[in-house]
Amino acid sequence: MTRFGYFLSSEEHSPKALVQQARLAEQAGFDGLWISDHYHPWLDEQGQSGFVWSVIGAISQVCDLPITTAVTCPTVRIHPAIVAQAAATSQLLTRGRFRLGVGTGEALNEHILGDRWPDAEERLEMLEEAVDVIRELFTGQQVTHRGRHYTVDTARLYSLPEDPPPILISGFGEKAVKLAGRIGDGFVSVQPEAEHVRLFRETGGEGKVVQGGLKVCWGTDEEQARKTVHRLWPNEGIPGEALQLLPLPRHFRQLSELVTPDMLKHACGPDVDTHVAAVQPYIDAGFDEVYISQIGPEQEGFFEFYAEHVLPRLRDR
Repeated sequence: MTRFGYFLSSEEHSPKALVQQARLAEQAGFDGLWISDHYHPWLDEQGQSGFVWSVIGAISQVCDLPITTAVTCPTVRIHPAIVAQAAATSQLLTRGRFRLGVGTGEALNEHILGDRWPDAEERLEMLEEAVDVIRELFTGQQVTHRGRHYTVDTARLYSLPEDPPPILISGFGEKAVKLAGRIGDGFVSVQPEAEHVRLFRETGGEGKVVQGGLKVCWGTDEEQARKTVHRLWPNEGIPGEALQLLPLPRHFRQLSELVTPDMLKHACGPDVDTHVAAVQPYIDAGFDEVYISQIGPEQEGFFEFYAEHVLPRLRDR
């Protein structure tokens, strides 16, 4: 049976607001949490970008839902040895309910230290080595690693959970999906692609969790909700590789000027069937867990609406 979680947007909401939303999600009957990990928002209009590891720590003290990063990039901005320590601590604080979602990232967040932004092939290679480093540190042994991309010198994690957190791999293309199947404990995607789920399962992912995520905008006025989506998330209408390559929010704003409201197909407004229909493709594609994010300030209304109308309908299916 598919489980349904809430997707916390670190780009759109302050750290305190994210903690409050986590509590509301639990009270509304959601099964888990996704949380994005960004240094910059996609657009200045979104306006936030808290440090995800601090937020996870705060959530762990007020909420018992499982938490997955969707996703952390452990390759450029943050060394995988530091990600390993952060993830181990998060697993301890959540009492075993943390899952480390990782991916190859975007220049938007990873360029900030002045490092060269590698091409897609090299980023996948870096991600595989980073996951190896993280898993080795999760053993609690002293680790020395001298690889092509990373060096670790006699490092050891002392604060370790009994069971290390699972590592889920994000993927959009065939090579990334196959990597997820080969080295991941699960697969993460924001595309309801049945072919990707099939490929993941066939390349080593059988029996492992598949998570998906999407954004919606509940509101009593559908037209106003669509305006909110277009104001805050027009970047979701930008196609191709620009999402991985552009370094600054203003670049996304410039491209977003080409995106019209009708190009954004998010479920908007107060109609239950519309919201159920937005989630259904993920269920049909074979996703085990689906995480839904509410765009805009109407958070309490969204949680009431989903608790009373949408989640029961989805679970009946």
